[in-house]
Amino acid sequence: MEKPQITAYLKTHCGWSGGVRAVLAKYNLPFTEKDIIQNPAFRWEMESKSGQPLSPCIEINGEMLADVSGEDVERYLIERKLTQPNDADAGVPINAPCANEQHGEPVKMKF
Repeated sequence: MEKPQITAYLKTHCGWSGGVRAVLAKYNLPFTEKDIIQNPAFRWEMESKSGQPLSPCIEINGEMLADVSGEDVERYLIERKLTQPNDADAGVPINAPCANEQHGEPVKMKF
């Protein structure tokens, strides 16, 4: 089975992005990661290609999947027979936002 060409527009720290990374690792699929936080040009590229600002966005063989979770990516790959189903644990939640602990204390502002 030929490996699909994958470009992933992800955030450095994000539950949804972590889920996408975990699914791609679970299926041993190589991908080009474009961190939209570290490089604003990648955010612009993602928004231009997807037509919207939400991430993660994953381009697989030229088709853009916008604002997806790892679960969405896994379903897409299996439905299109780009990979075989796999019951291995991804190691992280594949359909969840960041845990509150990842964000630290909220910023308190005085006006």
